[in-house]
Amino acid sequence: MRVPAGVRAGYVVYDRERRRVVVRSGERRTFRSASVVKILIALDFLRGRQRVTSEELAVLRPMLRSSDDGAATRLWRLGGQRTIIERMVRVVGLRDTAPPPAERPGFWGYTALSAMDVARVYRYLLERAPAAHRDLIMGELRKATRCGTDRYDQYFGIPRAVPRPWAVKQGWSGFGDSPATPCRADGGVLTVSAPDLGLGRPVLHTTGVVGEGDRWIVVVLTLHPAGSSFRVAARRLTSLTRQVHQAANR
Repeated sequence: MRVPAGVRAGYVVYDRERRRVVVRSGERRTFRSASVVKILIALDFLRGRQRVTSEELAVLRPMLRSSDDGAATRLWRLGGQRTIIERMVRVVGLRDTAPPPAERPGFWGYTALSAMDVARVYRYLLERAPAAHRDLIMGELRKATRCGTDRYDQYFGIPRAVPRPWAVKQGWSGFGDSPATPCRADGGVLTVSAPDLGLGRPVLHTTGVVGEGDRWIVVVLTLHPAGSSFRVAARRLTSLTRQVHQAANR
């Protein structure tokens, strides 16, 4: 794979039909999770629940579908912050995932994780989680909106590089509170030791399941040089994702 100079990447493709990893590189490197951790927040919130109220759905749906940070922060605090990660590490069997640094307990996006662990999360979600929880979370990821609630364009990586069907949970951090070119919903864009979180450099991640029957789990995590624009980083990540997907289909 051609990884751009200065970019650190970790990626993995798991083929659920053949039940094995078919593409991997840097799969155990740790990155700060950004919004990818919202899947774990949702899974932890749903554990033990037989039903979900309309009020709870009003928080879960935008967090998963449109990557709403306010919803994530509400559930993060409700679940006990870092204890969410500690619980889910045990439940899912994660090996490289760790809570945010102790001095930043509210920064859920500073959870450390690896591409292989994200693939494990998707396998747990698809194969071991209660059917109602799986259907709720996957249903929202299949409906991922073009624009996040912060007006960043979520359609990079898998949505740009891989034909439907797909379900995705994207992640971005370090590009500022609002994008230089805000996303438009019409499809246009206005012109486990101390983990390495890459603080000071932006991260951009694309994760999800693709293909009929959710055949492939695709995870591509990237850390970009300081000062990289969102647009440039998205272009780099999409190109790498396209290569990874093509390699899995050879």
